[in-house]
Order: sequence, then C-alpha cells, then structure tokens
Amino acid sequence: MSELFDAVDALVASRSALPSAEERKRLRIAHGLTLDEVAGALKVRRATVSAWESTKKPTEPRGPEREAYARLLGQLAKLYPAPAPATFTGAPDPAEAETLSIGPEPEAAGAPAHVTPQVPASDLVDPPPAAAARLAMLARPASASRRPGTRKAAPAATPAGGTDPRFENGPLAVLDVADDGKVLAYCTGGLVLDVPAKSLPSLVEWTLKEAKLGALKLSGPGKDADPLLVLTQAALERYSLPVTLTEEERLAGRIPEGHKVIKQLTRADWKLTKRGFGPWARIYRPAQGSERACVQLCIPSWNALDSRHWDTAGQLPPAELARLLGVYASRVMTPRGSTAVTGLELMTALHPATRASAPDATGKRHSEHNPGSLGKDPVDPAPCEAPDGHPVLKDLPRFHVRGPGERLLEEAYDWARPMTDAECTLRHLVGIDVNMAFGAGANGLNVGLGAPTHVTNPVFDPKLPGSWLVDLSHVDQSKVKAGKEWVELDGSLLPSPFTPKGERPEGPAWYATPTVAYAVELGYEVRPLEAWLRYENGRYLDGWYNRLRDAYLATMTDLGVDADLAPADFLAAMEGYKHRDPGLAIVATAIKATVKGGIGKLRERPRGEGWRPGEPWRALSRPTWRPDIRAAVISRTRINLHRKIVKHAAFTGQYPVAILSDCVVYAAGGPSPLDFLPYRDGKPLPGGFKLGVNPGLVKHEGSQDVLWGEEVRERFNAPELNLARYIKDGTVTDVDNGE
Repeated sequence: MSELFDAVDALVASRSALPSAEERKRLRIAHGLTLDEVAGALKVRRATVSAWESTKKPTEPRGPEREAYARLLGQLAKLYPAPAPATFTGAPDPAEAETLSIGPEPEAAGAPAHVTPQVPASDLVDPPPAAAARLAMLARPASASRRPGTRKAAPAATPAGGTDPRFENGPLAVLDVADDGKVLAYCTGGLVLDVPAKSLPSLVEWTLKEAKLGALKLSGPGKDADPLLVLTQAALERYSLPVTLTEEERLAGRIPEGHKVIKQLTRADWKLTKRGFGPWARIYRPAQGSERACVQLCIPSWNALDSRHWDTAGQLPPAELARLLGVYASRVMTPRGSTAVTGLELMTALHPATRASAPDATGKRHSEHNPGSLGKDPVDPAPCEAPDGHPVLKDLPRFHVRGPGERLLEEAYDWARPMTDAECTLRHLVGIDVNMAFGAGANGLNVGLGAPTHVTNPVFDPKLPGSWLVDLSHVDQSKVKAGKEWVELDGSLLPSPFTPKGERPEGPAWYATPTVAYAVELGYEVRPLEAWLRYENGRYLDGWYNRLRDAYLATMTDLGVDADLAPADFLAAMEGYKHRDPGLAIVATAIKATVKGGIGKLRERPRGEGWRPGEPWRALSRPTWRPDIRAAVISRTRINLHRKIVKHAAFTGQYPVAILSDCVVYAAGGPSPLDFLPYRDGKPLPGGFKLGVNPGLVKHEGSQDVLWGEEVRERFNAPELNLARYIKDGTVTDVDNGE
C-alpha cells in the first residue's frame, strides 16, 4: 500500500504548480539551506538550483527532480508560511505622527488604549515627494492592521518588524521628552508611543513586555533581533544618565561601574555585557530556554553614531532619526553597534554557528553545527596570516620584523607614479571609484570555514582557499595573457598586481589564493614552496553580500539613481543625489561603511585594555576573527581592479596615474569619465570599467586640472604623491612625501 501512496504522491508532484522563483528562494533561505545543500540532496548541479530560483528567467525542474523539489518546497511551506499581504485603511498625512498608549494610563486605568496626536507636523522633517508618497501608503491609523509583506528590500518608510505581532511597532524607537514632560518613543512609520517608565530598569521591562519592538531573524537557525532604544539628550537626563561622557569615560568607552543607574540595573537583576554601559549598551537577563530578554541602547551624544559613517544622523529630530535607522534596520539589520560591528554581526545572523538537529529517539532536538557557518569556536590563523603580536608568534625574537616570506600582506592599493610628457599635455585628471568594491570582491568568493592545514610543495589549486608561499617575481606585465591572446603593454606604467604599493616582488612571498590564481590567468607558471590550506570551505559571504547589495541598490533607487540608467544619465543622476533626501543619503553611506567595516573587523586588532604582545586580546575569542577571509577579500578586490586596468590599457593605451584602494585616476582631455572610458554605442569595453550604481561598476569620484596635480607634487616635493587621495575636492593635507 505504501508503494501505491508513494506513486500517487509522485504523480501529484509531477503535475502540481510550483511556487514562484522568489518564493522558492525565500523558503530555502528561511530554513537556512544553501544552494549547494539543496543541489546535493536533489543530485543536481548548484547552477541548476540557482536557475530554478532566478527571478529573471526561472527554469522549471522536470522528471524525478521536480517531484523531489516539489516535496521539499511543500514541507518548507508548512514550516514557513508566506507572510500575509499588507492591509491599510486610510492614507493619513505623512507628516502627521501619532502616539499609542501602551497599557492603562494612570488617570484612566482600565480604559481602552487610544490614539492622541502629540507631535505637530511642523516639528517633523518634511520628506521629499517620492518618500512622502511611500510614507502615506505605509502609515496607518491605530485601528488599521499593520502587517508588512515579504521581507524584500523595503521602501524608505517601511517598518521593519515583519509579520510577527510581537514586533508590530518596528525594530526600534527613538526616545525623547515632550514639552509637557512626557517621554515619547518615536517608531518607524510615523508611530509615536507614550512611555510610562520612570527609571531605566522599568524602561527595559516596558520595552520587553509592552512596546512590541524587535525584528524577525534573518535565517532559519538564527535569533530574532533585540529591540533597540535610541536615547536623545533629553531622555538621558530623564533617566539620570550623563548627556556627554567625560574624557576619561570616553577613552574607557563606558561610564563607571559605580554609577547609580548601573546600581539600579543590578538591583533589578539586569546585567551588562563585558563592554559595560557605553554608547551601544546591551542590558539583559540570562535566557530562559528560547526566550531572550535583552534590550540594546544607542546613545548618539556619546558618539554611538560616528559622523564618519552616519554623517549628521545624531543631530536629527527624533522622528527623522527613527525613519533613517528604520530604513537601515529593514534593509540591513537592526544596528548592533558601529557599522563595522553590524557588518560582522550580519555575517553571523545569516550563517548562525549552530542549528537544531533532527529529533533523536526520544523526540528531543539538540544543538549541532550549522553547515556553511564558521562554527561556534574560534580557530587559530596560520603563522603567516597572524598580525604582529598574536599568540601564535610569541616565540619570535623581540623586535623581529617579518618580511614577505614570513607574513601575508594582502592590502588595498596605495600607488602612484609621475605623469608622462604626453599625459602632461592633457588638461584634466579624472578619478573613478568602484562602487562597494570590497562587497563585489566578496561576491562568489570561496573562503575557508575551518582551521588551516600546512602543506609542503603543494600543487596550486585556484579553487582551494588558503595562503601560498610562491615566487611571482618572474611575472612580466609587459606581456600578459588576455583571454587566449598575449598582449604587450608598457609595464613601467602599471602597478604590480601582487603588492599594495605596486612594486614588483623580489622573491618568494605569501599570497592569498586569488592573487596566485591571477598570476596563472596572466599566463605564467607558479610553483608554491608551501601553503596553509583550508579544505573545509564555502561561499560564506554570498548571502552577506547579496543583502548589502540589495540594501544599497534599493536606497540609491529611492534617491533617483537606478541600476539601468545610460552612462550619461547615470552621471547626471549622481550629481547632487545626496540633497534629494539627506536622510536616505546617510543610509547609503552607512551601508557602504557596513561593507568595508565588516571586512576590516575580521582582523580586529587589540584596543588597549592593558594588552601586551604575545597575549590574546578580546576579539580572538570570536569565530569571526578570521584574517585569512579578510586577506582573500582584499586580494580579490585588488585583482579585480588590476584586471580592469589591464583591459583598459590594452584597448586604449591609457594607464592610471594613481590608485588608492578603489579609486583610480587617469589623465584625460575632458573632466568627465566619458572623456576617456571607451563606450561604443552606449556599450562599455567588455571586462573594463563600466559606469553604473551596481557593486563593481564605477562612478565619478572627482576631477582636477593636470596643472593642479603637477603644482601639488612640486610644492610638496613629492613626484609620486598619490593624487587619488585628493582628487575628490582638490584639498591636499597630511602630505608625507611618500614615506
């Protein structure tokens, strides 16, 4: 009989309609499955599963694969039902805020909750027309249902609480004090809540029990985001906290443990994390089963929102700050600290270290390793990957300086050269900048997931992540392979792809896999002497990159810069885009800082605390302390840039004058990138630079006169001064003569 049932199931599956490609992808991600895992289970190629999920031209599975795939999707759909569509009643004025009383008010205990206007429209920052239209669609009166739809890159005013009623008021709130003395919580979507709490411990209790703040987890095995409270200066005074930190407190990164507010928290059985009560404080009680009790505070006046990454966000009115942070939370995640910390936390949120196992014989589930993650235990780096002072190097002689044969040095470009006579006859220096260069470098990159294995005289494998000791000094840039053909170039005008300063290597040195693979691509043989290889590997950063890419593109689209603009239209759209909606422009900047900071955080160095060389520092206890992954991303980013430079030089005969990280400067006859980028009929050079907003494409960084560049170099007696550092606005500071 079971065989008959199986046959019936197969017959139904072979004819039943499959969900949309977008829904297929949602179900897979919700359960924390990778494309490789699904492909392995169905015995098909990874590319086949990816094609089934393609939103552009999805393919349909056939035969036995379709039956198995339909069964998989059906089971996942039961576990993760599709979110209900949003329902809205009415379209209130987008500039109108509302307050929602949570719990009985002191003067009317037992009365039903009601809505009373608290903030006049003139007190809010007026959104631009496009954002106002979206806000009008998303705002709702108190009686309306508030259930956003699926978690795609959301419009600018979308609340990020998801469909769970626990988080119906969004992921965060900005607390301020009104003129009448009431504490108000400004949430996303224009909602304002009355806050009855009189002390910080009661504020934490209220947040967890009544505020309905938080956000849904980003992956199946993950955890829901804790609610975030942003405290204005007025709110700090109300809850007996200092408005600003003293110099001593600022250096320590926290207020003293003997502060009266910390004593209040301790008496109420609340705890603080090891970093104490600082700009990004976390207040919690130990979890009871799966129930978390944790609230995070963000304090802008204590420099929680660093102006380098958040611009003037810390000075915005509460409603506008809530909108700005809400957009970031809905598209990236609820901030967990600085943009660098959030970038690192996003990696873990998308690939949690553990997951629940299948039920055992007694029906219980246990915690087990989540495939594709970095695990819950940190791993030591290879000696060549460790920065100076790391415990694995404690046996080195004091003051020993490691050379290229002992140390992996994969860093971004900082290179420049004197201009040729022909370049000096041109009028302009034009800088182009690669969008989200390090994000594009992480996309599709195979990185190590576990500990390294030492190998002597290995055969180079471009698919195997690791660090290789190899001599690349024989690679001659004057003759390289481009595809199947050899191309002759002026190697003296090109930086070496193998060193950050662009100098040609002089002997064996340590390189990450992408660097060695590029030497092979250029047409040269490599013979590694030894290597530290990671046989457990995977595309760990793909989901991280995809989420940040989607967040950036959605935000830039809101700012009027679409991904499908023609080159001239793109350059025009980028002119003054930050002024169209300053709040969203800050979000775009923060997203880019999240990419770069998250990669940098993979090799966080000691931060005081009495550290001495040879001793471990706090960051080493994280599984995400992975200098090898950082090195691989930077290596691939630098190689991607050099490949484009070579393509451009081979086709046009033009060579860069200076390179700084992801910015390249060329001499040109006009001030626009279109004056030297070889577009034909609107199409760019294949494999070369292409204007556009997508990660990996380029935008205009800035232009200056050639005479400006020569005058600056002459004034500071620095013939190889890196002009890419100053091309944006022409202001030259901190010149060190190249030393």
